[in-house]
Amino acid sequence: MINVTKTFLPPIEEFTKILNKAWEKKWLTNRGDLIVELENKLSSYLDVSNFFITTNGTLPLQIALKSLGINKEVITTPFSYVATTSSIVWENCTPVFVDIEEDSLTIDPNKIEAAITENTQAILATHVFGNSCHINEIDTIAKKHGLKVIYDASHCFGVKYKGKSIFNFGDISTTSFHSTKLFHTGEGGAIFAKDNALFKKIYYHHNFGHNGQLEYHGLGINAKASEMQAAMGLSVLPYMDNIIKKRKELSLLYEALLKDNKNVRLYNYHKDCSRNYSYMPVIFESESKLLSVLEALKKMKIHPRRYFYPSLNTLPYLSNKVEMLISERISKRVLCLPLYFELEVVEVQQICTIINKNKL
Repeated sequence: MINVTKTFLPPIEEFTKILNKAWEKKWLTNRGDLIVELENKLSSYLDVSNFFITTNGTLPLQIALKSLGINKEVITTPFSYVATTSSIVWENCTPVFVDIEEDSLTIDPNKIEAAITENTQAILATHVFGNSCHINEIDTIAKKHGLKVIYDASHCFGVKYKGKSIFNFGDISTTSFHSTKLFHTGEGGAIFAKDNALFKKIYYHHNFGHNGQLEYHGLGINAKASEMQAAMGLSVLPYMDNIIKKRKELSLLYEALLKDNKNVRLYNYHKDCSRNYSYMPVIFESESKLLSVLEALKKMKIHPRRYFYPSLNTLPYLSNKVEMLISERISKRVLCLPLYFELEVVEVQQICTIINKNKL
């Protein structure tokens, strides 16, 4: 069976060797040595500062909204994972959707200003498949209207925008270290903020509001990561260059084998944005074509993923339903093909042969 992804696992003896350090100290959470070590190594690897690791990738979005005092309208994208929208609703804010660009699939900056009202407080945008939003344009709009900017950068481990870590943009950026992601801690995430005062605020928000053991800065939640998660991250990190190299080879092979298929459009990346080869999305000319290919692959026990689907403006718990024509159209036609470290060249060739031979 070939699934859309397979978690990279280092040799178990390497993981347990690191985990033994926590075992010997009997220190499993509350910022043990392993979490601190992993944060220091990630700071160097990613060229970032003012960040910390969290227990998952969704809580950082909620903490970002809370820390910035957002409680009204948030302009956001309909083309993302459900956590982007659910975090807004969970924090009792109102998502205001702005449609995406046809090519980049990121929020269309030319449509943002028309959605701004007196209740708009922030823009929460997603860098899609590791491809950056139009950061400069969004920043200009935000400054003009006094809005905060949060980036959901869950797909962006190692990505650089104009030579700088993509995590360094916006008031706050968040990411995911889920086991399906390029770099992972089993389950996990991280939150980034350049401003020192804001960073201090989000830091105490993630640890119940603690200021030492007996005092509190203010309201908080529990988003701390454990030493077990850190041990996984520390054992995965040394392999990252090889992981990205292999995924790049497979991605370029996919692109070479599918480039002449008129039923499939390959995804375009911004020239100012580096690629981390975290996903292999393709866009079919129609949903019926996608479904036909999906069935053909399934018969061969190959399981890609309809990601992102459905368009988030159609979620059942939203009261202010609006049409997002491009996002709805793309979400019905986009498919992420299998891509992971252990995937073989012959398997990519098999997948592409099935796609290229499929006739509807």
